[in-house]
Amino acid sequence: MGVSTRRARGAASGKMVQRKASRLLIISTGAGSLTPEIEYRLRTLFADYLIIPFDPTDDFEKLITPRARVVIAGGDGSVEFVVRKLADSKHPLGILSLGTFNNFALALGLPPDIDKQIVIIKKGRPRPITLGRVNGTVFLEACAIGLFGETIALGEAVKDLKYGDFAAEIGNVLAAKRFRYELAGDLVGSGSAMSLVFTNTSSIGSRLPVSDSKPTNTYLEFSIHAGRTRTDIAVRALASALLMKHREEGEGQVFRFRRLRVRTKPRVRVYADNIFVGRTPAEVMAQVSALRVILPR
Repeated sequence: MGVSTRRARGAASGKMVQRKASRLLIISTGAGSLTPEIEYRLRTLFADYLIIPFDPTDDFEKLITPRARVVIAGGDGSVEFVVRKLADSKHPLGILSLGTFNNFALALGLPPDIDKQIVIIKKGRPRPITLGRVNGTVFLEACAIGLFGETIALGEAVKDLKYGDFAAEIGNVLAAKRFRYELAGDLVGSGSAMSLVFTNTSSIGSRLPVSDSKPTNTYLEFSIHAGRTRTDIAVRALASALLMKHREEGEGQVFRFRRLRVRTKPRVRVYADNIFVGRTPAEVMAQVSALRVILPR
């Protein structure tokens, strides 16, 4: 189907100029759960929206007004891309999660049923949410330092069937070693680990359970035991596969914070979700975004 646009004739010049839309629906045609029937329904129910396909190379903000309502219908990757792009904007954002894992949408309390999600977008209320940042890069689910981050990146390469990325990421996983770390800021401490995981959602990656975090909170969480060994990651992966809740070991092992500085010896790879952003040191912070997500009233 074609993309609809709105145009008006300039009074003085006589040239055609495109009016910016106040409502935009982005459809990711590669989303795992998107069928022709669902796409047809979306185009029908959102007929008063400008509708475009998801394309990470297109600057869709040029098509819309500064406070336009944006709805993304897509999988994990396209939802994350749009949220990152709009993180510092004042757009109300609706999420129709059609992906494999949908960690961010589930942590927001959005139902898995597409019909219920549509009702929320039509009748819900835009609310501020918390996004994480590590060294300035936005993350929706987690900042992972060390083995856990490398494992998530490996899983993403497998999911996307990218052989070159898979070979590189499995090399990083196999080469991961224990490191010394120091924390400063809202939390102060030191120790040794194979991973440090700072979460904004209760599950990350391939729905690996890590904490009780929600983006509707105003803080992030640090789980001491998450990803401490390869065995721990394997147990979490098993819990994910069996749809079980992984139980954290020990009491008081999850700590809340707003801002944290991390130093390690040696320097370790840092990931914002599955994106490699460099090596430690790292500054991790919770930030209430200007972006508002449409949630149930």
